[in-house]
Order: sequence, then C-alpha cells, then structure tokens
Amino acid sequence: MVKVLIPSGALGLGYDRAALARGIAQKPDIIAIDGGSTDSGPHYLGTGTSKYSRNSTKAEWRELMAARAEAGVPLVIGTAGTCGADDAVDWLVEITREIAAETGESLRLAVLKSGQDNQTMVAALRAGRITPLPAAPEISDTLLLECTNIVALAGAEQIQEALNTGADIIIAGRTTDTAIISALPLARGCHAGGCWHGAKIGECGALATTSPNSGTIMIAFDAEGFTMTPMGAEARATPRTVSAHMLYENSDPHILYEPGGHLDVRGATYTALNDREVRVTGSEWIVSDRYTVKLEGARRVGFQTVSLVLVRDAHYVKNIRTWCDDIVAKCTAKAKARVDGAFAIELRLIGADATLGPLDTAHVVGTEIGVMGIVTAETEALSREVAKMLNPYLLHHPLTEQEEMPTFAFPFSPPEMPRGAIHEFCLNHLLEIDSPMDAFRLTVEDIAP
Repeated sequence: MVKVLIPSGALGLGYDRAALARGIAQKPDIIAIDGGSTDSGPHYLGTGTSKYSRNSTKAEWRELMAARAEAGVPLVIGTAGTCGADDAVDWLVEITREIAAETGESLRLAVLKSGQDNQTMVAALRAGRITPLPAAPEISDTLLLECTNIVALAGAEQIQEALNTGADIIIAGRTTDTAIISALPLARGCHAGGCWHGAKIGECGALATTSPNSGTIMIAFDAEGFTMTPMGAEARATPRTVSAHMLYENSDPHILYEPGGHLDVRGATYTALNDREVRVTGSEWIVSDRYTVKLEGARRVGFQTVSLVLVRDAHYVKNIRTWCDDIVAKCTAKAKARVDGAFAIELRLIGADATLGPLDTAHVVGTEIGVMGIVTAETEALSREVAKMLNPYLLHHPLTEQEEMPTFAFPFSPPEMPRGAIHEFCLNHLLEIDSPMDAFRLTVEDIAP
C-alpha cells in the first residue's frame, strides 16, 4: 500500500491545518500538492509568473516543508508557480532556499523543468512530431518563435526520475495534475488503473468531498484500486462526490488521457466503506503505442488600457446597447483618422452580459450599468492614446444629437487603467518524444544550513 497525502487543491489556496496534522499522523508515504493550472488565463504562462501572493505561498510552503520533515517523506509540487514555466519554478526554488536558511534545515532538492526551447519546437514541428489536439489553433514556425513561454506537461515517469534521486523536496515545472500523485504508487507496483484514477480524484484535494474547503485528503493505493479518505473533521467522501470528479476539467467523464496512455473508468465500482471513505476498483489503464506530452504556449498579442463608467440614467440604461454601439463606431472612426497602428475598442456591459456577451439570453438590466471600455493595441502608448479618445464619449455622449449632453460617473480619476502587455494561449498540441525525459531537465542540489 502507498499512501499519498494531498494538503490542498493548490499551494496558495489555503487548507485546514488540523486536517493536515491528522494526515501526517497517519504516516503517508509522500506529500503531493499542485502548484497551479491554466485556469487563471494566459498571463501567468505568458510572463512566467505566479498568480498567488509570494507571502502566502511562502507561509504555506514553510508549513508543508515542516510537515514533510516531521513525516520523513518526500514533498512534491507540480506546475510550480501557477504556470510551471522555468522562471516560476526558479521563484519557488528561491522561496525554498530562503525557508531552509531561516529554519536551518538540510535537504536534497530536485528541480524538474518543463520549459521548451522555441527553436527546438520549430524543428519538432517540421519533423512532424507536433500534432494538434481537437480545436487546437493552427501553428507555424513564426507562432512558435513568438511564444514567450512553451511548456510540456510532465507525467508520472518524469516525477519518478526525480523521486529516484532521493530528494526530500521535488519542485516540478508544468505537470499533469495527476502525475505528482500517481508517480510513487505506480513505481511501487500498485494497480495502474487505480493509480491514475485515484490521482484524478485527488488532484484538487477535498473538492471531491462534501466539504471542499477543508483541503486535505489521503488516498491509499494498493494492488486492486484505491481508497479515498478526507482528513477534515466534517468532510465526507461518497460514491457520488468521488465519481463526479471525473467530470471536472475533463471532456469525457470515462476517459482521461495522460502521457503514455489513457485511463478508462467505465468498469469502475465505487463503494462506500463507511460514511466517510470510498473504495474504488475496476479502473483500467491502457498503454499507448507512442509517448506524447501535451504542449502549452502563450504569446504576447498587444497592450490594453481599461476604463470604467457607471450609468444610472434610466433612459440610457434602457438603451445601453445602442449607446455603446454608437460610441464604438464613432470613437473607432475618430481614432483611425488620428493615429497610426492597429487597435480595437470593446465595451462590456457589467450588470447585463459582461460575462457571456451574446450568449447571454436573459437580457436582464437593472437600474445601473457599468460600462467597461477595453482598448487593445499593438503598443502600450497607442492603447493609452485611444483610451483617452474614448474618455469623452463615456462621459458625455448623447443617444441622439437632439438630446442634452448627459453626464455619467467615473469611479476613478483618471479613468484609464493600463493593463500592460496581454497574452493569449496559442498551443494545445501533442509533442511526440522517444524517451520520457527527452523534453525535460532534472537537476539536484543539496542545501545545507
């Protein structure tokens, strides 16, 4: 049996300290936690930075390092620094060294990097080793060279290589969410289908329980499957909460693709052992005839400036879409006549359909609408300039020439808020490699007081 303790769905989210203590008392074989994902958009991969506060990350990581020392087992994190880019990995490595220096701890640190060289990816594309996933954008040499960061998602094999170094702590770049959980039980001969299935269920900590915010869970893997046990005092796992997690961030609730194969849970059986624990057997792991890893990439696509105005005049609220369409048309025409360079103006209606846009069929409008102006341009200076041209329209533009000039409310002065460079995801592809470590780099260092 191999017991994997998962403190939380991600480092920086927080967790129940008492639940973590219960988990440590049950003597896990490894502590595994995710460091991020693509959930928060392309900025983090584009810039190689973390979404989470450095102070919060350091505080939680310090506690997990102490828990690891108490348990005497490895601590592994995947997708370090939210995005798993090399700079984000280095950021968490620096935090780890700081904590070790402050606590006087000696430890072995393994660092697994997932960043890909742009020119190497161009060569792989030309060699036919990069293939698109469904709905992936078309790519070219130029697009690959424009990426500010490209990462490959490591699987269990790469984490196993890091574990084989005898490291106390493993900081990994971009990994699949399941890799850090499945690696050790797979290496020790536990049921392959159960390893991958249990890892999927455990990837977000207590999300697959009745108390998602409690964070910490334990998954015990064995020769036939796995058992999931929440560590929170009030948290319970049920066949429904456990089985439902296969729907989470997955296009198929029965199939999960990973490097080297895929998981099939159509034959899985979920059994409540008591009112808190669930036992799962019958999952199947199917080995692929080729080894592929997913690629993610982001590139800079311009600069943005955002403005916000609040509209309460009932006449304008009622006709807000007409008002916004007229502003976009007139301001765009004015800007094209006065500036050089590519730009776009967008107005989003907060309180109407700012989230879904034309997909929103409710069309419910209250007494107040927030109008968010977004100017995207090829340079930061152009973005600011066009946003300044938009300013008087947002403040005084009448619905018709015969109406009195209205006045609306800017909540800030100046209303223009620069967002800096913006990025987009541009890779959703597979990279075929001959050996699991071909696209990854592993280093080891011994940290002394």
